[in-house]
Amino acid sequence: MKATKGRRRFIDYPRQGREGPRRWLPSWRLWLGTLSFGFLYLAGLFTVVYATIDIPNENELAGQEATVYYWADGSQMVSVGAVNRQNVTLDKVPDSVENSVIAAENATFYSDPGVSLQGIARAVVNMVSGEETQGGSTITQQYVKNTYLSQDQTITRKAREFILSLKVSNQKSKPEILRGYLNTSWFGRGSYGIQAAAHAYYGIDAKKLNPSQGALLAALLKGSEQYDPGLSKANHQRAVERWKWILDRQVATGKMSRQERAKYRTFPEPRALSKPTSQAGQIGYLIDIANKFVKAGTGLTDKDLARGGYRIHTTFDKQLTRRLEKAVSDVRRENLDPKDRKADTYVEFGAASVRPKDGAILALYGGTDATRHFSNNADTSAVPAGSAFKPFVLATALQQQVDGPDEDTEQPEDTDEMTPVDWESEVGDLRGALMRAQSPPFVQAGQRLGLDRIRALAVEAGLREESMAPLEQTFPLGTSAPSAIRLASAYTTFANGGLHADPYAVTSMTYDGNKIRGFDRAEPQQVLDAGVAQQVSATLEGLGWRTLGVPDDAAAKRPVAAGRTEPGDRMKSAWFIASPSSTGPEFGPGPGTGKEDWGGIRPDRAPGADADAEPTTAVTMFRNKPGAPELLPMQGVGGDDTGLGTALPPKVWSAYQKAS
Repeated sequence: MKATKGRRRFIDYPRQGREGPRRWLPSWRLWLGTLSFGFLYLAGLFTVVYATIDIPNENELAGQEATVYYWADGSQMVSVGAVNRQNVTLDKVPDSVENSVIAAENATFYSDPGVSLQGIARAVVNMVSGEETQGGSTITQQYVKNTYLSQDQTITRKAREFILSLKVSNQKSKPEILRGYLNTSWFGRGSYGIQAAAHAYYGIDAKKLNPSQGALLAALLKGSEQYDPGLSKANHQRAVERWKWILDRQVATGKMSRQERAKYRTFPEPRALSKPTSQAGQIGYLIDIANKFVKAGTGLTDKDLARGGYRIHTTFDKQLTRRLEKAVSDVRRENLDPKDRKADTYVEFGAASVRPKDGAILALYGGTDATRHFSNNADTSAVPAGSAFKPFVLATALQQQVDGPDEDTEQPEDTDEMTPVDWESEVGDLRGALMRAQSPPFVQAGQRLGLDRIRALAVEAGLREESMAPLEQTFPLGTSAPSAIRLASAYTTFANGGLHADPYAVTSMTYDGNKIRGFDRAEPQQVLDAGVAQQVSATLEGLGWRTLGVPDDAAAKRPVAAGRTEPGDRMKSAWFIASPSSTGPEFGPGPGTGKEDWGGIRPDRAPGADADAEPTTAVTMFRNKPGAPELLPMQGVGGDDTGLGTALPPKVWSAYQKAS
């Protein structure tokens, strides 16, 4: 009698009648069925999504709100915008400009379906893995993103971009899409669209652009922050290379003859950068600093900010900013005579005030006028600190005295046998050398302490790693070039009992009434022993009195934790950094003034006693011819042939404290 066969299973898995590994391997029928079902499902889902997503109304950039910046007291500082955009038709755009854009961004524009599956897949993989998104979108996709969608980098937005790009490609002609793309793209310098860009870079209408100028504007589509040649030397080099590539690319794609290409060998330099008159004076510099903190905290770009609609609340104090600007202007007017004294030409000032307790940037001076002098002197990292860096060497020695010797500490080879360093004597030498403007003890201290240890302490106190000079023998003498903002921030550590709070310039930000995250601040960190900070402050207070003298006015504020450059530095900069005491001079003058030299640490001064009330202000002065790579000598500035102009930053600081 035959055995009855079992019924065949609908899905034969695990497979019957198979042994070993083959029992667990799906059959070709199962593979084919699964793939077919998946394909049909995705096709059906795509059809449904395609049918339900409609092309929305165009996102009218020109109608968007301006971005508003506010002072610390909540009053409006400036309104920037609205969007700079002027629509033009394609007959107002030269063919050579269209060819440059297509060659640069999407050579297959007239033949492709409007989407790049490879570019979409790469963007999705990068977003999922947390990496930065890359280019590769077609002109159609970029037009859709500019016109109908937000700039969010999400998978959902990318999927909508894909569907809408297919729809737009089916419903609009290629010339319509190209016109829309040229009118909505960001070219930098506050300009959306080819017409606004032509005016921003060359001061002409788009229809007057030549092929060489058009190639540069096409290069900017890759990112004006990297390719605007007016922003930096590195940008200029990148712009030249991409400009050449775009012209060569047109030859390769048959859009330009070799004879025509040969005409364009000279880079078409654009006009100099300019700022709106609303950003005159210090406003443009304040916006520059605020935007840097916004971009760092939120990931937004200049392109995003230029779209407008943001409300940005800053830490900047209106009155302090005006006082600081007045102080610099008064000192410049009273002490410099560029018409009759060559040494007084190209003199630049920069300054910043930082509140010790939380790192808020309260005021800054970036230059004479942000609409005429574009680099921000308060944020430059090209001016060596000189002797203003020496307090960090003293602080390192004091901290080493507290921590005790370790195996990494270098020992002086004065004898055949290694002898321990007398740190108390070392600290005393450094204090005296700081007061007497002597450099050799600091070079020797660098050898004993280790240059890497000094650098580490300076960075922990607030200086940026990238502003640190190479660790050479002269490193302790101030070859590093921190910005005024960062040097003021680092000096707050001395005035605030060793606590350091990172500087910040933006307290909050909204868009369409919704709060934007990215401005949470960490609590101040104890980076120096409180006693060490107090000892450094006591020493620098004496240095401040020696620099400024004993004031006749009993209401004058005494300097606390004051550092400066010295004539003996023979460097091309002058600095003065100090925190004014809110207690007045009732404690009496400090060491080095020739009066009541109490020396050491006053028992009635607590660490950080002045931190809540008064900001630490750094003032720098240097000479720099616009466009020149190196600073000019300071000899004779202000008529001072011996002091190298080092008296002027303290004068600015004093005038700032007295200004009303």
